[in-house]
Amino acid sequence: MKRESWLDFLRVTACFMVMVIHSTEPFYLGGEGGLILTATDAFWVALFEGLCRCCVPVFLVASAYLQFPIRYSTGEFFRRRAVRILIPMLLWTVVYALAFGDPIENFKGLLLNFNYAAGHLWFVYMLVGVYLIMPLLSPWAEKVSVKELEVYLGIWLLTTLFPFVREAAGGEAPLIQAADGLPAPALFPLWGEASWNAYGLFYYVSGFFGYLLLGLYLRRFVGNQRWLKLLGCSLFLLGFAAIVWGLLQRFSNTSDVFPLAGSLGTAVAWETPINFCGLPVVMTSVGIILLFRSWFSGHSEESVFYRRIILPLSKAGYGMYLMHMLVLAFVSAWLRNLWGLGAEGALGVWTTPVQILLTALVTFTVVGAASVLLQRIPKVGKYIIG
Repeated sequence: MKRESWLDFLRVTACFMVMVIHSTEPFYLGGEGGLILTATDAFWVALFEGLCRCCVPVFLVASAYLQFPIRYSTGEFFRRRAVRILIPMLLWTVVYALAFGDPIENFKGLLLNFNYAAGHLWFVYMLVGVYLIMPLLSPWAEKVSVKELEVYLGIWLLTTLFPFVREAAGGEAPLIQAADGLPAPALFPLWGEASWNAYGLFYYVSGFFGYLLLGLYLRRFVGNQRWLKLLGCSLFLLGFAAIVWGLLQRFSNTSDVFPLAGSLGTAVAWETPINFCGLPVVMTSVGIILLFRSWFSGHSEESVFYRRIILPLSKAGYGMYLMHMLVLAFVSAWLRNLWGLGAEGALGVWTTPVQILLTALVTFTVVGAASVLLQRIPKVGKYIIG
């Protein structure tokens, strides 16, 4: 398959977005779950989340765009994915288990899940799960019509409203008293779900499954017409506005007094507008994909910037994702200690955004250089970086 240079630009941008998101988290996650020191911090959190939350779906759509339907045997597909995805993930899982917390307890926990000190590895588990169903769906994907695919995408888009439906209906579900005294609505059951059944009517056509179909749809049935640039810009701005408004509403509804603190359940409730499979994030994801496809489809693959910077970083992007928290956690803590926090920090109201962006930029530069160099080690580089 001919290399899609616009996807390289998109992946590199998404890598930086991931680091912005993780640089933002210390400004609203802390204490027992949620902790926002000032109203200005709440604003910056909402702004950066709105701009960058689409990073994870972008990775998945890009992967589906290139890999789905699979073009070789199931065995060959899984062999390639194991080398590219699983072996590097296992290596870096060991590194994180040794680097954070009690290594013995960390290794025990790895039998059941990823190390929570390396929480970003949840993405790899989800990605592998999507890969598992690709061979099952590939025969259908080879011959699906545009109308059939649009029906399934429409059903999936309907499910992206469910986080908000649950939130609206949750007041009638049993209430759980949270540690901070706030009532936390239980997950409200919808259309076949019950305490004894989590697999309701829409379970198998919801979640990240839709991004798999979206990648297929964009490659097979969406051209590069000029009006798609306007559509992409509109979708991104509408999704961005919905995320910012939704987050600020939840922060203000919790309390008008800062510092704003809450339980883990409260923090989870705050994140409803930034649910990766919720409509606002879907809108920003589709928007940025359409924009990058319009902007960079005609970009020359012979340009020095593309060959020397974008292409190497794109090829090493998975390794950057795996290792970045080792650097980011250190840089974030160092800057917070150096400049202070919130509006009382060394840069006043600009302390928080500068810390977020500088943490992301330093981390991106360090792990980008390290990943590119490690990937070039003969024979073993692909097992380290993917």
